[in-house]
Amino acid sequence: MRILVTRSPEDAERTAQRLAALGAEALIAPVTRIVPTGEPMPHEMPQESWDALIVTSAHALEALKTVEDKRIPVFAVGPHTASAVHDAGFSSVLVADGDAISLSALIRHALSPGLKLLHVTARHHKAEPATSLRAAGFSVAHWRAYEAQAVEALPPSAREALSAGQIDAALHYSRRSADIVLRLTQEAGLLAALKSVPQLCLSADVAAPFEALGIETMSASQPDEDSILALLERLP
Repeated sequence: MRILVTRSPEDAERTAQRLAALGAEALIAPVTRIVPTGEPMPHEMPQESWDALIVTSAHALEALKTVEDKRIPVFAVGPHTASAVHDAGFSSVLVADGDAISLSALIRHALSPGLKLLHVTARHHKAEPATSLRAAGFSVAHWRAYEAQAVEALPPSAREALSAGQIDAALHYSRRSADIVLRLTQEAGLLAALKSVPQLCLSADVAAPFEALGIETMSASQPDEDSILALLERLP
């Protein structure tokens, strides 16, 4: 079984190892590259005024290393992200269940409304967990410290495999990368080939752009890698 993996290079390599353990071959064809934005930490208040940090991706690692106060509590979206937070030198890390809903619930349970939170995030990010936290009375600012930058064209390995009908399924972990995959595939004239491939998605939100085009999708029961890889067992 050959699985298309379009995540950024470091993430794709980690997924490839898990696929190999399941007896599947990963075709790594990243459509994004993670780059720092160079955006400074928000200056509306000094570092010591933040009551806690929110981190929703391990890609925040380099930015987190620059935060001087490592004593500040950090709320991580899941275990992999929490590991990066620990690597950056923070000791007080609370871990959610891998999605924005559980992360928001964790923060609202652990902290009192009115506190000031800094979300270390990507340039392109979703409204949650900030929206629900603000509704609950928290102050939330965003530090857009990194960006999933789109590549210029569909990688040659993906173009060749799609053209030859040599892909059994594709994995998609974010709405942004899903949108990029569709755009690059259309530009390469391979949308018809992509439509013949089951798209395994981390969530219904990630699956939405494929479903809008009538492409077969399957969504994970939980927004984590174990659940998306479990979808492989449902393939014919």
